[in-house]
Amino acid sequence: MSENSSAYSRLEKVFARLSAVSGAAAMLHWDSATIMPTGGSKARAEQLAALSLISHDMLTQKNVGELLAEAEAESRSLDVWQSANLTEMRNRWRHATAVEPDLVEAHSHATSHCEMLWRDARLNNDFASLVPSLKEVVRLTQRIAEAKSAAFSLPPYDALLDEYEPGCTSSMIDPLFADLEGFLPGFLGTVLERQKSTPDVLRPPGPFEASVQKQLGQEFMTALGFDFNHGRLDISHHPFTGGIPDDVRLTTRYEEDDFTQSLMGTLHETGHALYEQGLPKEWRSQPVGVARGMALHESQSLLIEMQLSRGPDFLAFALPRIKAAFNGSGAAWEQENLERLYLTVEPGFIRVDADEVTYPSHVVLRYSLEKALLSGDLDVSDLPAAWNSGMRKMFGITPPNDRLGCLQDIHWPSGAIGYFPTYTLGAMAAAQIYRAAKSDIPDFSGKIRAGAFDDLLGWLRRNIHAHGSSQPTDGILQSATGSPLSVEAFKAHLTERYLP
Repeated sequence: MSENSSAYSRLEKVFARLSAVSGAAAMLHWDSATIMPTGGSKARAEQLAALSLISHDMLTQKNVGELLAEAEAESRSLDVWQSANLTEMRNRWRHATAVEPDLVEAHSHATSHCEMLWRDARLNNDFASLVPSLKEVVRLTQRIAEAKSAAFSLPPYDALLDEYEPGCTSSMIDPLFADLEGFLPGFLGTVLERQKSTPDVLRPPGPFEASVQKQLGQEFMTALGFDFNHGRLDISHHPFTGGIPDDVRLTTRYEEDDFTQSLMGTLHETGHALYEQGLPKEWRSQPVGVARGMALHESQSLLIEMQLSRGPDFLAFALPRIKAAFNGSGAAWEQENLERLYLTVEPGFIRVDADEVTYPSHVVLRYSLEKALLSGDLDVSDLPAAWNSGMRKMFGITPPNDRLGCLQDIHWPSGAIGYFPTYTLGAMAAAQIYRAAKSDIPDFSGKIRAGAFDDLLGWLRRNIHAHGSSQPTDGILQSATGSPLSVEAFKAHLTERYLP
Protein backbone atom coordinates (compact mmCIF):
# COMPACT_ATOMS: atom_id res chain seq x y z
CA MET A 1 0.00 0.00 0.00
CA SER A 2 1.10 3.54 -0.69
CA GLU A 3 2.81 5.58 2.02
CA ASN A 4 3.16 9.02 0.39
CA SER A 5 0.78 11.99 0.16
CA SER A 6 -0.33 11.54 -3.43
CA ALA A 7 -3.97 11.62 -4.46
CA TYR A 8 -3.89 7.84 -4.59
CA SER A 9 -2.55 7.52 -1.04
CA ARG A 10 -5.23 9.89 0.23
CA LEU A 11 -7.82 7.69 -1.43
CA GLU A 12 -6.39 4.67 0.35
CA LYS A 13 -7.04 6.41 3.66
CA VAL A 14 -10.63 7.17 2.67
CA PHE A 15 -11.30 3.59 1.67
CA ALA A 16 -9.60 2.21 4.79
CA ARG A 17 -12.09 4.20 6.89
CA LEU A 18 -14.93 2.98 4.70
CA SER A 19 -13.74 -0.58 5.24
CA ALA A 20 -13.86 -0.09 9.01
CA VAL A 21 -17.42 1.28 8.85
CA SER A 22 -18.64 -1.55 6.61
CA GLY A 23 -16.94 -4.06 8.90
CA ALA A 24 -18.84 -2.65 11.87
CA ALA A 25 -22.09 -2.92 9.91
CA ALA A 26 -21.25 -6.54 9.03
CA MET A 27 -20.88 -7.38 12.70
CA LEU A 28 -24.21 -5.76 13.51
CA HIS A 29 -25.85 -7.78 10.72
CA TRP A 30 -24.36 -10.97 12.15
CA ASP A 31 -25.58 -10.05 15.63
CA SER A 32 -29.11 -9.33 14.40
CA ALA A 33 -29.27 -12.73 12.67
CA THR A 34 -27.91 -14.75 15.59
CA ILE A 35 -28.26 -13.44 19.14
CA MET A 36 -30.05 -10.07 19.06
CA PRO A 37 -33.37 -10.12 20.94
CA THR A 38 -36.35 -9.40 18.69
CA GLY A 39 -37.08 -6.24 20.66
CA GLY A 40 -33.84 -4.73 19.41
CA SER A 41 -34.85 -4.81 15.74
CA LYS A 42 -36.03 -1.19 15.49
CA ALA A 43 -32.91 0.21 17.12
CA ARG A 44 -30.72 -2.07 14.98
CA ALA A 45 -32.42 -0.85 11.83
CA GLU A 46 -31.60 2.73 12.88
CA GLN A 47 -27.97 1.81 13.56
CA LEU A 48 -27.50 0.04 10.23
CA ALA A 49 -29.22 2.85 8.34
CA ALA A 50 -26.93 5.36 10.01
CA LEU A 51 -23.81 3.38 9.11
CA SER A 52 -25.06 2.95 5.54
CA LEU A 53 -25.59 6.70 5.25
CA ILE A 54 -22.19 7.47 6.81
CA SER A 55 -20.49 5.19 4.27
CA HIS A 56 -22.44 6.76 1.44
CA ASP A 57 -21.57 10.28 2.58
CA MET A 58 -17.88 9.43 2.94
CA LEU A 59 -17.74 7.97 -0.55
CA THR A 60 -19.75 10.66 -2.34
CA GLN A 61 -18.02 13.75 -0.98
CA LYS A 62 -16.83 16.02 -3.76
CA ASN A 63 -13.15 15.59 -2.95
CA VAL A 64 -13.33 11.82 -3.54
CA GLY A 65 -14.31 12.32 -7.17
CA GLU A 66 -11.56 14.92 -7.54
CA LEU A 67 -8.99 12.60 -5.97
CA LEU A 68 -10.03 9.79 -8.30
CA ALA A 69 -9.53 12.00 -11.33
CA GLU A 70 -6.16 13.21 -10.04
CA ALA A 71 -4.99 9.68 -9.20
CA GLU A 72 -6.04 8.38 -12.60
CA ALA A 73 -4.04 11.17 -14.25
CA GLU A 74 -0.99 10.05 -12.27
CA SER A 75 -1.65 6.30 -12.68
CA ARG A 76 1.67 5.63 -14.46
CA SER A 77 3.38 5.78 -11.07
CA LEU A 78 1.18 3.02 -9.61
CA ASP A 79 2.11 -0.65 -9.46
CA VAL A 80 -0.20 -3.43 -10.68
CA TRP A 81 -2.07 -3.83 -7.38
CA GLN A 82 -2.43 -0.09 -6.85
CA SER A 83 -3.75 0.32 -10.37
CA ALA A 84 -6.28 -2.47 -9.85
CA ASN A 85 -7.25 -0.89 -6.52
CA LEU A 86 -7.87 2.44 -8.23
CA THR A 87 -10.16 0.73 -10.74
CA GLU A 88 -12.15 -0.84 -7.90
CA MET A 89 -12.31 2.50 -6.08
CA ARG A 90 -13.77 4.13 -9.18
CA ASN A 91 -16.38 1.39 -9.53
CA ARG A 92 -17.51 1.75 -5.92
CA TRP A 93 -17.68 5.51 -6.32
CA ARG A 94 -19.80 5.12 -9.44
CA HIS A 95 -22.26 2.89 -7.58
CA ALA A 96 -22.46 5.28 -4.64
CA THR A 97 -22.80 8.55 -6.54
CA ALA A 98 -25.56 7.13 -8.73
CA VAL A 99 -27.94 6.98 -5.73
CA GLU A 100 -29.17 9.88 -3.60
CA PRO A 101 -28.45 9.66 0.15
CA ASP A 102 -32.11 9.72 1.16
CA LEU A 103 -32.75 6.69 -1.05
CA VAL A 104 -29.79 4.84 0.49
CA GLU A 105 -31.14 5.53 3.97
CA ALA A 106 -34.72 4.59 3.07
CA HIS A 107 -33.57 1.33 1.47
CA SER A 108 -31.49 0.41 4.52
CA HIS A 109 -34.45 1.07 6.84
CA ALA A 110 -36.80 -0.92 4.63
CA THR A 111 -34.56 -3.96 4.25
CA SER A 112 -33.70 -4.13 7.97
CA HIS A 113 -37.40 -4.01 8.82
CA CYS A 114 -38.35 -6.52 6.13
CA GLU A 115 -35.65 -9.00 7.19
CA MET A 116 -37.05 -9.09 10.71
CA LEU A 117 -40.61 -9.51 9.44
CA TRP A 118 -39.45 -12.28 7.11
CA ARG A 119 -38.22 -14.34 10.05
CA ASP A 120 -41.68 -14.41 11.61
CA ALA A 121 -43.45 -14.75 8.26
CA ARG A 122 -41.37 -17.77 7.34
CA LEU A 123 -41.81 -19.33 10.77
CA ASN A 124 -45.59 -18.83 10.68
CA ASN A 125 -46.07 -19.54 6.96
CA ASP A 126 -47.63 -16.08 6.62
CA PHE A 127 -46.67 -14.49 3.31
CA ALA A 128 -49.51 -11.98 3.52
CA SER A 129 -47.89 -10.35 6.56
CA LEU A 130 -44.70 -9.76 4.54
CA VAL A 131 -46.32 -8.31 1.42
CA PRO A 132 -46.49 -4.59 2.37
CA SER A 133 -42.90 -4.51 3.60
CA LEU A 134 -41.55 -6.55 0.68
CA LYS A 135 -43.39 -4.29 -1.76
CA GLU A 136 -41.60 -1.32 -0.25
CA VAL A 137 -38.22 -3.06 -0.55
CA VAL A 138 -38.89 -3.90 -4.19
CA ARG A 139 -40.08 -0.35 -4.91
CA LEU A 140 -36.95 1.19 -3.42
CA THR A 141 -34.72 -1.38 -5.15
CA GLN A 142 -36.39 -0.45 -8.44
CA ARG A 143 -35.52 3.21 -7.81
CA ILE A 144 -31.91 2.29 -7.08
CA ALA A 145 -31.77 0.16 -10.22
CA GLU A 146 -33.18 3.02 -12.32
CA ALA A 147 -30.62 5.47 -10.91
CA LYS A 148 -27.73 3.10 -11.56
CA SER A 149 -29.07 2.19 -14.97
CA ALA A 150 -28.96 5.84 -16.00
CA ALA A 151 -25.48 6.31 -14.54
CA PHE A 152 -23.93 3.15 -16.01
CA SER A 153 -25.82 2.93 -19.30
CA LEU A 154 -26.89 -0.59 -18.36
CA PRO A 155 -30.31 -2.25 -18.13
CA PRO A 156 -31.67 -1.87 -14.56
CA TYR A 157 -31.18 -5.53 -13.65
CA ASP A 158 -27.60 -5.53 -14.92
CA ALA A 159 -26.87 -2.41 -12.87
CA LEU A 160 -27.83 -4.34 -9.73
CA LEU A 161 -26.04 -7.51 -10.86
CA ASP A 162 -22.82 -5.50 -11.15
CA GLU A 163 -22.80 -5.06 -7.37
CA TYR A 164 -22.58 -8.82 -6.84
CA GLU A 165 -20.61 -9.87 -9.92
CA PRO A 166 -18.77 -6.86 -11.39
CA GLY A 167 -18.80 -6.77 -15.16
CA CYS A 168 -21.37 -9.53 -15.52
CA THR A 169 -24.56 -8.94 -17.52
CA SER A 170 -27.75 -10.79 -18.32
CA SER A 171 -26.52 -11.22 -21.88
CA MET A 172 -23.58 -13.24 -20.49
CA ILE A 173 -25.74 -15.28 -18.12
CA ASP A 174 -28.61 -16.09 -20.46
CA PRO A 175 -26.70 -18.36 -22.88
CA LEU A 176 -25.03 -20.21 -19.99
CA PHE A 177 -28.39 -20.81 -18.33
CA ALA A 178 -29.98 -21.73 -21.68
CA ASP A 179 -27.27 -24.36 -22.12
CA LEU A 180 -28.07 -25.77 -18.68
CA GLU A 181 -31.82 -25.68 -19.30
CA GLY A 182 -31.25 -27.69 -22.46
CA PHE A 183 -29.07 -30.24 -20.66
CA LEU A 184 -30.61 -30.70 -17.20
CA PRO A 185 -34.14 -32.03 -17.84
CA GLY A 186 -32.97 -35.00 -19.88
CA PHE A 187 -30.02 -35.60 -17.61
CA LEU A 188 -32.26 -35.49 -14.53
CA GLY A 189 -34.64 -37.99 -16.07
CA THR A 190 -31.79 -40.39 -16.85
CA VAL A 191 -30.36 -40.09 -13.33
CA LEU A 192 -33.74 -40.68 -11.70
CA GLU A 193 -34.25 -43.75 -13.87
CA ARG A 194 -30.78 -45.05 -12.99
CA GLN A 195 -31.49 -44.60 -9.28
CA LYS A 196 -34.44 -46.97 -9.51
CA SER A 197 -32.03 -49.87 -10.05
CA THR A 198 -29.85 -49.05 -7.03
CA PRO A 199 -30.49 -50.26 -3.47
CA ASP A 200 -32.75 -48.11 -1.33
CA VAL A 201 -30.94 -45.49 0.72
CA LEU A 202 -31.00 -46.08 4.46
CA ARG A 203 -31.08 -42.95 6.61
CA PRO A 204 -29.03 -43.17 9.80
CA PRO A 205 -31.50 -43.06 12.68
CA GLY A 206 -31.52 -40.06 15.02
CA PRO A 207 -31.91 -38.14 17.10
CA PHE A 208 -28.65 -36.28 16.64
CA GLU A 209 -28.00 -33.78 19.38
CA ALA A 210 -27.33 -30.27 18.08
CA SER A 211 -24.33 -29.89 20.41
CA VAL A 212 -22.73 -33.01 18.91
CA GLN A 213 -23.47 -31.80 15.39
CA LYS A 214 -21.78 -28.49 16.16
CA GLN A 215 -18.71 -30.21 17.60
CA LEU A 216 -18.44 -32.43 14.53
CA GLY A 217 -18.82 -29.47 12.20
CA GLN A 218 -16.08 -27.59 14.03
CA GLU A 219 -13.81 -30.63 13.78
CA PHE A 220 -14.16 -30.69 10.00
CA MET A 221 -13.78 -26.92 9.77
CA THR A 222 -10.47 -27.16 11.60
CA ALA A 223 -9.29 -30.03 9.40
CA LEU A 224 -10.06 -28.02 6.27
CA GLY A 225 -8.01 -25.09 7.54
CA PHE A 226 -10.48 -22.70 9.19
CA ASP A 227 -8.74 -20.55 11.80
CA PHE A 228 -10.92 -20.28 14.92
CA ASN A 229 -8.64 -17.52 16.22
CA HIS A 230 -10.16 -15.42 13.45
CA GLY A 231 -13.75 -16.67 13.32
CA ARG A 232 -16.58 -18.63 14.90
CA LEU A 233 -19.63 -20.82 14.16
CA ASP A 234 -23.15 -19.93 15.32
CA ILE A 235 -26.83 -20.62 14.57
CA SER A 236 -29.20 -18.58 12.40
CA HIS A 237 -32.49 -19.05 10.54
CA HIS A 238 -30.62 -19.00 7.23
CA PRO A 239 -26.96 -20.17 7.05
CA PHE A 240 -24.59 -17.42 5.98
CA THR A 241 -21.02 -16.17 6.23
CA GLY A 242 -20.41 -12.63 7.44
CA GLY A 243 -18.05 -10.55 9.50
CA ILE A 244 -14.65 -9.53 8.15
CA PRO A 245 -11.61 -11.54 6.99
CA ASP A 246 -9.92 -11.18 10.39
CA ASP A 247 -13.10 -12.19 12.22
CA VAL A 248 -15.24 -14.41 9.98
CA ARG A 249 -18.68 -15.24 11.33
CA LEU A 250 -20.43 -18.23 9.79
CA THR A 251 -23.71 -19.81 10.79
CA THR A 252 -25.68 -22.98 10.23
CA ARG A 253 -28.89 -24.54 11.53
CA TYR A 254 -29.55 -27.94 13.08
CA GLU A 255 -32.23 -30.60 12.60
CA GLU A 256 -32.03 -33.29 15.26
CA ASP A 257 -33.49 -35.95 12.97
CA ASP A 258 -30.95 -35.36 10.15
CA PHE A 259 -27.32 -34.42 10.78
CA THR A 260 -26.48 -34.26 7.06
CA GLN A 261 -28.28 -30.94 6.46
CA SER A 262 -26.29 -29.16 9.13
CA LEU A 263 -23.01 -30.81 8.21
CA MET A 264 -23.28 -29.92 4.54
CA GLY A 265 -24.47 -26.42 5.42
CA THR A 266 -21.48 -25.97 7.71
CA LEU A 267 -19.08 -27.25 5.06
CA HIS A 268 -20.66 -24.93 2.49
CA GLU A 269 -20.17 -21.89 4.70
CA THR A 270 -16.64 -23.06 5.54
CA GLY A 271 -15.78 -22.70 1.86
CA HIS A 272 -16.92 -19.08 1.98
CA ALA A 273 -15.02 -18.53 5.23
CA LEU A 274 -11.76 -20.01 3.91
CA TYR A 275 -11.94 -17.61 0.97
CA GLU A 276 -12.39 -14.66 3.33
CA GLN A 277 -9.52 -15.78 5.56
CA GLY A 278 -7.29 -16.26 2.51
CA LEU A 279 -7.73 -12.78 1.02
CA PRO A 280 -4.48 -10.79 0.76
CA LYS A 281 -3.75 -9.41 4.24
CA GLU A 282 -1.92 -6.30 3.09
CA TRP A 283 -4.93 -5.18 1.00
CA ARG A 284 -7.86 -6.12 3.25
CA SER A 285 -8.80 -2.50 3.99
CA GLN A 286 -8.94 -1.69 0.27
CA PRO A 287 -11.43 -2.54 -2.50
CA VAL A 288 -8.84 -4.64 -4.34
CA GLY A 289 -8.43 -6.83 -1.26
CA VAL A 290 -12.01 -8.08 -1.04
CA ALA A 291 -13.46 -11.15 -2.76
CA ARG A 292 -13.72 -10.71 -6.54
CA GLY A 293 -17.47 -11.29 -6.70
CA MET A 294 -20.18 -13.64 -5.57
CA ALA A 295 -19.62 -16.13 -8.42
CA LEU A 296 -16.11 -16.85 -7.16
CA HIS A 297 -17.35 -16.74 -3.57
CA GLU A 298 -19.99 -19.36 -4.37
CA SER A 299 -17.39 -21.39 -6.25
CA GLN A 300 -15.40 -21.70 -3.04
CA SER A 301 -18.37 -22.82 -0.92
CA LEU A 302 -19.60 -25.28 -3.55
CA LEU A 303 -16.11 -26.60 -4.14
CA ILE A 304 -15.92 -27.61 -0.47
CA GLU A 305 -19.52 -28.78 -0.05
CA MET A 306 -20.27 -30.39 -3.40
CA GLN A 307 -17.06 -31.14 -5.26
CA LEU A 308 -15.00 -32.24 -2.25
CA SER A 309 -17.24 -33.27 0.63
CA ARG A 310 -19.70 -35.42 -1.33
CA GLY A 311 -16.92 -37.37 -3.02
CA PRO A 312 -15.79 -40.86 -1.93
CA ASP A 313 -12.31 -39.71 -0.90
CA PHE A 314 -13.59 -37.15 1.62
CA LEU A 315 -16.21 -39.56 2.89
CA ALA A 316 -13.51 -42.19 3.53
CA PHE A 317 -11.82 -39.63 5.80
CA ALA A 318 -15.03 -38.31 7.37
CA LEU A 319 -17.03 -41.49 7.98
CA PRO A 320 -15.06 -42.85 10.97
CA ARG A 321 -15.40 -39.44 12.65
CA ILE A 322 -19.11 -39.20 11.91
CA LYS A 323 -19.75 -42.72 13.23
CA ALA A 324 -17.75 -42.03 16.37
CA ALA A 325 -19.63 -38.78 17.03
CA PHE A 326 -23.06 -40.42 16.82
CA ASN A 327 -22.15 -43.97 17.87
CA GLY A 328 -23.25 -45.16 14.46
CA SER A 329 -23.26 -48.80 13.45
CA GLY A 330 -25.03 -51.04 11.00
CA ALA A 331 -25.87 -50.94 7.29
CA ALA A 332 -27.06 -47.31 7.32
CA TRP A 333 -23.57 -46.21 8.36
CA GLU A 334 -21.64 -48.05 5.65
CA GLN A 335 -19.75 -45.82 3.22
CA GLU A 336 -21.53 -47.16 0.15
CA ASN A 337 -24.91 -46.29 1.68
CA LEU A 338 -23.80 -42.83 2.79
CA GLU A 339 -22.38 -42.14 -0.67
CA ARG A 340 -25.81 -42.91 -2.13
CA LEU A 341 -27.42 -40.73 0.54
CA TYR A 342 -25.21 -37.76 -0.31
CA LEU A 343 -25.64 -38.29 -4.05
CA THR A 344 -29.37 -38.98 -4.07
CA VAL A 345 -31.06 -36.86 -6.70
CA GLU A 346 -34.62 -35.88 -5.96
CA PRO A 347 -36.61 -32.79 -6.94
CA GLY A 348 -37.45 -30.94 -3.74
CA PHE A 349 -38.83 -27.67 -2.48
CA ILE A 350 -35.83 -26.18 -0.65
CA ARG A 351 -32.94 -24.65 -2.58
CA VAL A 352 -30.32 -24.93 0.17
CA ASP A 353 -31.07 -28.65 0.54
CA ALA A 354 -31.09 -29.37 -3.19
CA ASP A 355 -28.71 -31.80 -4.87
CA GLU A 356 -26.24 -30.73 -7.55
CA VAL A 357 -28.47 -31.81 -10.42
CA THR A 358 -31.62 -29.94 -9.40
CA TYR A 359 -30.00 -26.93 -7.71
CA PRO A 360 -29.39 -24.92 -10.90
CA SER A 361 -33.09 -25.08 -11.75
CA HIS A 362 -33.92 -23.50 -8.38
CA VAL A 363 -31.61 -20.64 -9.33
CA VAL A 364 -33.00 -20.26 -12.84
CA LEU A 365 -36.49 -19.93 -11.35
CA ARG A 366 -35.40 -17.21 -8.92
CA TYR A 367 -33.45 -15.44 -11.67
CA SER A 368 -36.54 -15.19 -13.84
CA LEU A 369 -38.79 -14.14 -10.94
CA GLU A 370 -36.52 -11.41 -9.61
CA LYS A 371 -36.12 -9.92 -13.08
CA ALA A 372 -39.92 -9.85 -13.34
CA LEU A 373 -40.22 -8.25 -9.88
CA LEU A 374 -37.71 -5.56 -10.79
CA SER A 375 -39.30 -4.77 -14.14
CA GLY A 376 -42.77 -4.57 -12.59
CA ASP A 377 -44.08 -7.48 -14.67
CA LEU A 378 -44.67 -9.43 -11.44
CA ASP A 379 -46.37 -7.89 -8.41
CA VAL A 380 -45.15 -9.00 -4.99
CA SER A 381 -48.64 -10.20 -4.04
CA ASP A 382 -48.59 -12.56 -7.05
CA LEU A 383 -45.22 -14.07 -6.13
CA PRO A 384 -46.55 -17.28 -4.49
CA ALA A 385 -48.58 -18.22 -7.56
CA ALA A 386 -45.71 -17.47 -9.94
CA TRP A 387 -43.31 -19.42 -7.73
CA ASN A 388 -45.57 -22.46 -7.55
CA SER A 389 -46.15 -22.38 -11.28
CA GLY A 390 -42.40 -22.37 -11.88
CA MET A 391 -41.87 -25.29 -9.50
CA ARG A 392 -44.51 -27.34 -11.32
CA LYS A 393 -42.93 -26.56 -14.68
CA MET A 394 -39.37 -27.35 -13.61
CA PHE A 395 -39.83 -30.19 -11.15
CA GLY A 396 -43.42 -31.38 -11.43
CA ILE A 397 -44.06 -30.56 -7.77
CA THR A 398 -45.97 -27.80 -5.99
CA PRO A 399 -44.98 -26.45 -2.57
CA PRO A 400 -47.72 -27.25 -0.04
CA ASN A 401 -47.20 -23.86 1.61
CA ASP A 402 -45.23 -20.65 1.18
CA ARG A 403 -42.75 -21.58 3.91
CA LEU A 404 -41.52 -24.29 1.53
CA GLY A 405 -41.98 -21.93 -1.39
CA CYS A 406 -41.38 -18.23 -1.83
CA LEU A 407 -40.69 -17.56 1.87
CA GLN A 408 -37.64 -19.80 2.11
CA ASP A 409 -34.93 -17.30 1.09
CA ILE A 410 -33.87 -14.08 2.80
CA HIS A 411 -32.44 -12.46 -0.33
CA TRP A 412 -35.41 -10.43 -1.57
CA PRO A 413 -36.46 -9.17 1.90
CA SER A 414 -32.85 -7.98 2.32
CA GLY A 415 -32.97 -6.20 -1.06
CA ALA A 416 -30.47 -8.54 -2.72
CA ILE A 417 -31.95 -8.62 -6.21
CA GLY A 418 -29.28 -9.65 -8.71
CA TYR A 419 -27.60 -12.10 -6.36
CA PHE A 420 -29.25 -15.42 -7.24
CA PRO A 421 -27.59 -16.16 -10.60
CA THR A 422 -24.16 -16.09 -8.94
CA TYR A 423 -24.99 -19.37 -7.18
CA THR A 424 -25.04 -21.35 -10.41
CA LEU A 425 -22.24 -19.33 -11.97
CA GLY A 426 -20.34 -20.39 -8.85
CA ALA A 427 -21.21 -24.06 -9.38
CA MET A 428 -19.78 -23.87 -12.88
CA ALA A 429 -16.63 -22.18 -11.63
CA ALA A 430 -16.28 -24.71 -8.79
CA ALA A 431 -16.20 -27.59 -11.25
CA GLN A 432 -13.50 -25.87 -13.32
CA ILE A 433 -11.40 -24.96 -10.30
CA TYR A 434 -11.64 -28.35 -8.61
CA ARG A 435 -10.70 -30.16 -11.79
CA ALA A 436 -7.62 -27.96 -12.18
CA ALA A 437 -6.61 -28.46 -8.54
CA LYS A 438 -6.93 -32.25 -8.84
CA SER A 439 -4.78 -32.17 -11.95
CA ASP A 440 -2.08 -30.04 -10.34
CA ILE A 441 -1.82 -31.74 -6.91
CA PRO A 442 0.11 -35.06 -6.83
CA ASP A 443 -1.73 -38.00 -5.22
CA PHE A 444 -4.78 -35.82 -4.70
CA SER A 445 -7.09 -38.73 -3.88
CA GLY A 446 -4.73 -40.23 -1.33
CA LYS A 447 -4.24 -36.92 0.44
CA ILE A 448 -7.98 -36.30 0.76
CA ARG A 449 -8.57 -39.81 2.11
CA ALA A 450 -5.87 -39.18 4.70
CA GLY A 451 -7.44 -35.87 5.74
CA ALA A 452 -4.43 -33.93 4.44
CA PHE A 453 -6.08 -30.80 3.04
CA ASP A 454 -3.08 -28.46 3.18
CA ASP A 455 -2.17 -28.90 -0.48
CA LEU A 456 -5.71 -28.19 -1.65
CA LEU A 457 -6.04 -25.12 0.57
CA GLY A 458 -2.60 -23.92 -0.49
CA TRP A 459 -3.55 -24.30 -4.15
CA LEU A 460 -6.76 -22.31 -3.59
CA ARG A 461 -4.85 -19.66 -1.64
CA ARG A 462 -2.35 -19.17 -4.48
CA ASN A 463 -4.69 -19.42 -7.44
CA ILE A 464 -7.95 -17.90 -6.16
CA HIS A 465 -7.94 -16.34 -2.68
CA ALA A 466 -4.71 -14.33 -2.87
CA HIS A 467 -5.84 -12.49 -6.01
CA GLY A 468 -8.63 -10.65 -4.20
CA SER A 469 -10.21 -8.31 -6.76
CA SER A 470 -6.98 -7.61 -8.63
CA GLN A 471 -8.35 -9.25 -11.79
CA PRO A 472 -11.78 -9.83 -13.34
CA THR A 473 -13.44 -13.15 -12.56
CA ASP A 474 -12.62 -14.60 -15.96
CA GLY A 475 -9.02 -13.45 -15.60
CA ILE A 476 -8.64 -15.33 -12.33
CA LEU A 477 -10.33 -18.41 -13.81
CA GLN A 478 -8.19 -18.25 -16.93
CA SER A 479 -5.01 -18.18 -14.86
CA ALA A 480 -6.16 -20.93 -12.49
CA THR A 481 -7.88 -23.31 -14.90
CA GLY A 482 -6.76 -22.38 -18.41
CA SER A 483 -10.15 -21.10 -19.59
CA PRO A 484 -12.81 -18.50 -18.76
CA LEU A 485 -16.11 -19.55 -17.21
CA SER A 486 -18.10 -22.12 -19.17
CA VAL A 487 -20.71 -24.83 -18.59
CA GLU A 488 -18.58 -27.70 -19.88
CA ALA A 489 -16.66 -28.66 -16.73
CA PHE A 490 -19.87 -28.59 -14.68
CA LYS A 491 -21.73 -30.84 -17.13
CA ALA A 492 -18.74 -33.20 -17.27
CA HIS A 493 -18.61 -33.33 -13.46
CA LEU A 494 -22.32 -34.19 -13.21
CA THR A 495 -21.98 -36.89 -15.85
CA GLU A 496 -18.92 -38.47 -14.22
CA ARG A 497 -20.47 -38.45 -10.74
CA TYR A 498 -24.08 -39.46 -11.45
CA LEU A 499 -23.83 -41.48 -14.68
CA PRO A 500 -20.39 -43.17 -14.42
